[in-house]
Amino acid sequence: MSRPAVGGPAVGGRVVGVWARPAVDDVALAAAMLEDVVDMVAAMEQVEAAIVAGPAYAEAAADVAWPGMPILPIGDDAVVADALDALADAGADVAAVVVPDAPDLPPLLLGKLFSALTSTSVAVCPADGGGLVAVAVTCPVPAWLRDAGLSLDAADSLSRLRSAAPPRGLHVGPGWHRVRAADDVRRLDPGLEGWDATRALLDG
Repeated sequence: MSRPAVGGPAVGGRVVGVWARPAVDDVALAAAMLEDVVDMVAAMEQVEAAIVAGPAYAEAAADVAWPGMPILPIGDDAVVADALDALADAGADVAAVVVPDAPDLPPLLLGKLFSALTSTSVAVCPADGGGLVAVAVTCPVPAWLRDAGLSLDAADSLSRLRSAAPPRGLHVGPGWHRVRAADDVRRLDPGLEGWDATRALLDG
């Protein structure tokens, strides 16, 4: 089945960037999860999808990108603010970054982050066990978030954000799980639609 063409980010639009960087050792599993997260984001209404990738993951990004989907370059040592800056530079006034290892993430949780930005400048989906699944911001990226040196993977990311955020500057939405180790695949929900590439790999 052919994939529909996806246009590039539009000025004044909402852009979700999937960060193409494997978080597990198994290359095939990392690639399948990345593909599923990209497909989920690309299918969301009123959202433009992009992939942010450092040089080490440019090939992986190209393998899963839909026709016409922007691949935005960042450094391999980039932090979250750098990825959000790349999306803002592409024309977004609202941007979000999603990890590549949450293949069964319901799009509704991303939608809740965008809804929260009507009354705050940063909204996050925390990850079970520490770290974050997604970060959404109004652009330009708030200085306090940049100064926090935010990481998607650090166990204390949420507590650091809470300490750095001004009053009403941060919304914490419902959390979700990530696949960061082999044992984490048992947490994937077979009852949820989507995550076809990961499901096929695991079933195989």
